[in-house]
Amino acid sequence: METLTSEKIAAKGYGASGNLIGGETLKLMEFERDAPKDNEVLIEVLYCGVCHSDLHQVANDWKNTLYPCVPGHEVIGHITYAGSAVTKFKVGDTVGVGCMINSCKSCSACHEGEEQFCERPQGPTMTYNGYFVADGSGYNTFGGYSNNLVVREDFVLNIPQTLDASKAAPILCAGITTYSPLKHWNVKVGDKVAVVGIGGLGHMGVMIAKAMGAEVTAITTKEEKRDVALQLGADNVIISENEEEMKQYEKYFNFILVTIPDPFDVTPYISLMRRRGSLVTVGLLAPYKEPLNNMEIASQARSVGGSLIGGIAETQEVLDFCAEHNILPHVEMINIEEINDAYEKMQDEDVRFRYVIDMQSLK
Repeated sequence: METLTSEKIAAKGYGASGNLIGGETLKLMEFERDAPKDNEVLIEVLYCGVCHSDLHQVANDWKNTLYPCVPGHEVIGHITYAGSAVTKFKVGDTVGVGCMINSCKSCSACHEGEEQFCERPQGPTMTYNGYFVADGSGYNTFGGYSNNLVVREDFVLNIPQTLDASKAAPILCAGITTYSPLKHWNVKVGDKVAVVGIGGLGHMGVMIAKAMGAEVTAITTKEEKRDVALQLGADNVIISENEEEMKQYEKYFNFILVTIPDPFDVTPYISLMRRRGSLVTVGLLAPYKEPLNNMEIASQARSVGGSLIGGIAETQEVLDFCAEHNILPHVEMINIEEINDAYEKMQDEDVRFRYVIDMQSLK
């Protein structure tokens, strides 16, 4: 157990001091964290997933990045120090940290277990990039591409012993991001579900929807992903650029989960929904490439919505669900020194399906 004798803790990690589009790469940085309060824990980071949103944030694609930016919100590690008021965890526990490390814990959203919608002006405290305040007045935080992390006990997740800790990190973002809408739109046994985009999010969506008992169809632009999608458990595969295949599935699906992270034309997918069906996007944080055709939506009482991560209790729920159903993300392990190469490959969609960083070299 560590003994803390200072108000600050030395930390090091890989981050960006400015926009990567200008040619800068992620580099080793040294910084300080506040020492844990009575209700907080100090975590030695063992593994950290690489999310597509990490790439967006370091490049300031959403115009809200606070530099320096040390990404990483799919974190698994060991607790090395627990504050005096911590009761749920102890030193030595293997734990996880997802997209948030704190919230007000007093608003209606927090009371209802949906901390991601925290109603204070700055919202929840994100694991990195602090409060999303674009004018630079926000409070910055540094994420899991680092050797340690300080987190409020209420935002720490238990990692089931049956999950391989070296592969489980993406469940903390990709897993909850796909599980939450499947749950909230009440996907059940026998429903016909489509998952669009078979990448970091989509491959988790296929496995989770299948475990819920749905008939799952994977929709992808890449013919080479057909066999992979079937191996993940998909019952059917559609190549979205094949008009005949798309035509065969008109008015077929109860629920469509779209995981595409960049602007796209949603219209071709609207016609795939049956009457009163729902389409939910989870990867896109930008306008659609083309406007919605409201006649296509209204004529069949269809719904189009969005979703973004989930609360802490729900994140624990998906960890337990994945343990129960033997679901693990398909990952490629890298060292932190390889992160810039991994970003380039991620932009080229050359990863199957999620990079996870082994943080041992930062000790």
